[in-house]
Amino acid sequence: MATFMEVLDTSVANVSLTHIAGNLSASTDEATWVLTSYLVSNAVILPASSWLSRRFGRRRFLITCITIFTLASVLCGMATSLGFLILARIIQVPEEALCNRSPKR
Repeated sequence: MATFMEVLDTSVANVSLTHIAGNLSASTDEATWVLTSYLVSNAVILPASSWLSRRFGRRRFLITCITIFTLASVLCGMATSLGFLILARIIQVPEEALCNRSPKR
């Protein structure tokens, strides 16, 4: 499920980049920050996923990640400015990455 969430989220962001720019009155270059925030968030949070999973338990950790991802997705959908969308993506993406890479016991 987590892999599906990641692939779907990445595909949607890539395909809709021009629409995001147009609807939020931003240039395409500015809108690429939506994708850049995804990549940077992944790079920052991935090293912590194993530790967090062991610390809180894999099941609890996964449920928490999915819940935060869902709430952040709602925030992305409600975004009225590029800055707010980028902030919501920064919240969303690490949770998605952690869900997908939480180690199995």
